[in-house]
Amino acid sequence: MPPSKLPPTIRQRRLGAELRRLRELAELSATEAGRLHGTTQSRISNIESGGYPVSAERVRTLARLYGCVDQSFIDALTSMTGGRARGWWDDYREILTSEFLDLAELEHHALAIRVASAIHLPGLLQTADHARALFKDVVPPFDPPVIEHLLSFRIKRQAVIYGERPTPLSTVIHEAALRMGFGGRKMARAQLEHLVDMGEREHITVRVIPFGTGSFPSSGSGIIYLGGEVPELDTAQLDTDMGSGFVGAQPQLVAYRAVLDQLEETALTPEESRDLIHNIAQSI
Repeated sequence: MPPSKLPPTIRQRRLGAELRRLRELAELSATEAGRLHGTTQSRISNIESGGYPVSAERVRTLARLYGCVDQSFIDALTSMTGGRARGWWDDYREILTSEFLDLAELEHHALAIRVASAIHLPGLLQTADHARALFKDVVPPFDPPVIEHLLSFRIKRQAVIYGERPTPLSTVIHEAALRMGFGGRKMARAQLEHLVDMGEREHITVRVIPFGTGSFPSSGSGIIYLGGEVPELDTAQLDTDMGSGFVGAQPQLVAYRAVLDQLEETALTPEESRDLIHNIAQSI
């Protein structure tokens, strides 16, 4: 599929949503905004839906028209402009759902990533064997080719925490996730040893909430929090029994930042967490 025919990316949709929010704060209709900007209502609507590529100059003009004076926010918006660039995740567009592709795109552009997980280990820190074991346990079962596509996709996502400029990653994992034993003893031990090794990297922090801690916020769902250039452009992905979804409204982002802060305060220190993971690995 050529780039011009690809659907708008999640970042394009977010840029459009932020421009719509600024317009609504200015109490302008799309028709009024179009007239003031010298364009049409349909063009404004297409920009706000992410369906029309918008230049940095136009974003600055619209922001000024809407009375936005936060230069850092405007600069961050302009970094999201341009045409529909094809990412490696687009190779999976006919295979995987948009939720997978959107997460990969957000991780690729994130300046920092925070993860909280109660049952599963963070995908960015999973070994290939561990991930394959998870995919094989899905009901109804995936066909073998689909499993291999899912596995290759997960491994490619992990590129963001490697290389010369890796993305900082901070994780909070419940002890339950460490003891699930997916794939048998040998595979589980290798996964835990990998987790310890990754936690030794300067840009990766692994914290564990041990059994006996009691209740803690968001204990029933996983959180992947992706930091943008400014906090207003952060995004949180939530994994629940009802599926996953993305949130970007400011009250929600503030709440999830507070949840993650509290989880990190509840968890063991990175050094204590490393020792606990190592001890569990040795006991398997």
